Amino acid sequence: MGDYMTKTLGSWSFLIGVILAVVLGAVSSISALMAIILVILGLIVGILNVTEKETHAFLMAGTVLVIVSALGQTVLGIIPVIAQILNALLILFVPATIIVAVKSVFVIAKD
Repeated sequence: MGDYMTKTLGSWSFLIGVILAVVLGAVSSISALMAIILVILGLIVGILNVTEKETHAFLMAGTVLVIVSALGQTVLGIIPVIAQILNALLILFVPATIIVAVKSVFVIAKD
């Protein structure tokens, strides 16, 4: 797969994943199938969408998003739709952040 196709697939996975997370979280609780789809999209984003130059920025933003989403569910749990959206975003971003972090560790270990 060429660089353009790889980047395009990663970009589309990111966009579709965020839209799905927000829409699914807003309309209902996330089913197991929807969680699996979000995890797969997150893995694709982590593998294909983040270049070595973008790693630091992605890890910072991803980590903040994961922490704030997790804590936000507790704080904003009185508004169920917000908690569901934050949970869906967690399902998408946790795998992506883990993949990028592991790739970063391999790059560091290689040097």
